[in-house]
Amino acid sequence: MEMYTTQKIYRYSLIAIFLLVITSLNAQYSPEFLKYNKLYPEASRVRLYQETIITIEANKEGLEINQKFIEEDLYLNESATYNSKTRLNFSAFFELDKISAESLTYNGEKYESTAVEKYTEKDELNDSFYDDSKSLNFVYPNLQKGSKSKLEYSQNIKNPRFLSPFYFGDYFPVLKNKVTIIADKGVNLEFRKFNISDDKIQFSQDKKRGKIIYSWELNNQEEYDFEANTPSFKTFLPHIVPIITSYKIKRKEIKLLGKVSNLYDWYYSLVENVNTEPASPELIALTNKITADKKTDLEKVKAIYYWTQQNIKYIAFEYALGGFIPRESNEVFRKKYGDCKDNSSILYRMLEIAGVKGNLTWIGTRKIPYTYEEVPTPVVDNHMILTYEDKNGRTYYLDATGRYIKFGIPTSFIQGKEALVSYGKDFKIKKVPVVDAKVNSIIDNTLIKIKNGSVIGKSTTAIDGYPKIDLFHDLENENTKIKLQELYNAKLNKGNNKFLIGNFKEINKYDYDKDFIVDYDFEIKNYSKKLGNEIYINLNLNKDLSYFKTDKKREYAIEYDYKRYHKYTTILEIPEGYKVDYVPENVSVSNEFVESNITYKKEENKVIYTHEIILNFLILSVEEQKEVNKLIKKIERNYKEIVVLIKE
Repeated sequence: MEMYTTQKIYRYSLIAIFLLVITSLNAQYSPEFLKYNKLYPEASRVRLYQETIITIEANKEGLEINQKFIEEDLYLNESATYNSKTRLNFSAFFELDKISAESLTYNGEKYESTAVEKYTEKDELNDSFYDDSKSLNFVYPNLQKGSKSKLEYSQNIKNPRFLSPFYFGDYFPVLKNKVTIIADKGVNLEFRKFNISDDKIQFSQDKKRGKIIYSWELNNQEEYDFEANTPSFKTFLPHIVPIITSYKIKRKEIKLLGKVSNLYDWYYSLVENVNTEPASPELIALTNKITADKKTDLEKVKAIYYWTQQNIKYIAFEYALGGFIPRESNEVFRKKYGDCKDNSSILYRMLEIAGVKGNLTWIGTRKIPYTYEEVPTPVVDNHMILTYEDKNGRTYYLDATGRYIKFGIPTSFIQGKEALVSYGKDFKIKKVPVVDAKVNSIIDNTLIKIKNGSVIGKSTTAIDGYPKIDLFHDLENENTKIKLQELYNAKLNKGNNKFLIGNFKEINKYDYDKDFIVDYDFEIKNYSKKLGNEIYINLNLNKDLSYFKTDKKREYAIEYDYKRYHKYTTILEIPEGYKVDYVPENVSVSNEFVESNITYKKEENKVIYTHEIILNFLILSVEEQKEVNKLIKKIERNYKEIVVLIKE
């Protein structure tokens, strides 16, 4: 009885100590933290409060626009330290006005505040349509699990065409999100909604003291999961793009935006006086030299386009409206560098010297999902190119910011996008074609022999289209034979990780028009298996289709840079004294997104294997991914099939 009582007391003591430890640990965190850590166990942080207040006032000079942002975050795990580094972007169009930032640490009873004191300004180089973007960088002090951060800042919008979209979701939970626009009565606004469910967002509109107050509020928005290769977040995050269509000053109405024609009129006002000075004698002489032996306009355009890609270095650095106005072609030619507008400017002028008409063209990359009708504001595009229309009505999209872009195909990141093409005071909206899969080809022909269980082979791989462009960019960084060998081992891999390239030869390297060809020999050690009188070998040396099978748990669409076409032909020389005992059956599968087939053919002392793949998509929805996955699984079953050789 005494022993039992002692054990019982000991057990209760342990429980008491455990509860004391738990209570002590919980005392480190606020009740607020404990609540949301339980509600959102997978989240790294939760946004407790987010508010945007935009005021639009008319004065004698035009519109005065200020937007204020308030954010309060609670950090739920140790990633708080990583999130302590923060930056705000601003530019001449979005002038940073005031900023206040602080971190709050719980001391067991209350939160203690520590203000951010050091802010560091940096230049930011990003999109082609660069507008002197800068960032203000700072670190929240002592940010840790259970801490909070508070940020308040305001911006003056210097051009009323640049009202930014506001979003009602993020990659973390948002408990309260409120947006308010307070505009003078004479300011007319439109709101273009995307991915919005009206039954979730509370909207109100009131009039008060000569102001119109628009308000949106969304509470308890779940987090959006991040997934690799997802199309732009603009395609799924709920958001609204506000547009000022017109405003009144002294009873005079000034039209601003709302129609594509309004946007184009403003764009054209920025470029109509560019290249008014005569072309320099040096630029004229160069253009005449480049086009001297060219008989047609198309040949002239191609020659000038390639020269520009090769000789005008792409550098984005602009200030204010300079981010929208091309430099004079003479200046671009003299400096030999420029941004997308500058490349378009010199292309335009050189075509003009050659007696050919080009058209300045605005366009948005695939990161921007809107059409011009949906969002007729500068938010719709971020890039400028030049277009040329031949006598048969075909339009060529000339983007000289890249290198190795074959004449006749656009850059991959504008495929399928609308282009706003300038014809003086008039314009047209054209759609950039998506490049056919067979243009982006990898065609591989391989001859293999079996020697002591290893595969000894020779291959010729011809690459064209966007895969060739990608590979050329990779090759620029490989300046020794060893580095090249390592690169080709990775890019041209066959069979398994024992694949090793020996000698190789490059043909048409950096050529814009011809296929890039790599001839090489290789070895795959211990690839075939010999059991008794039989040899087993898998001729599926390239299993590329498997790379496009997506995770069945994926929640969002997936995006690829371009469509693809792969064709692999492998000829196996049958070892002396052996004959073919078994070859797998041919297989062919297809749907609207993928076509693939594998065929085997016996011919004298050879087995000829062919694998053809057509990947006919840029974006796949979740349902489309399921259809593609089903098809890929059928091919993958055949990837395991082997050829059996038997001793005669």
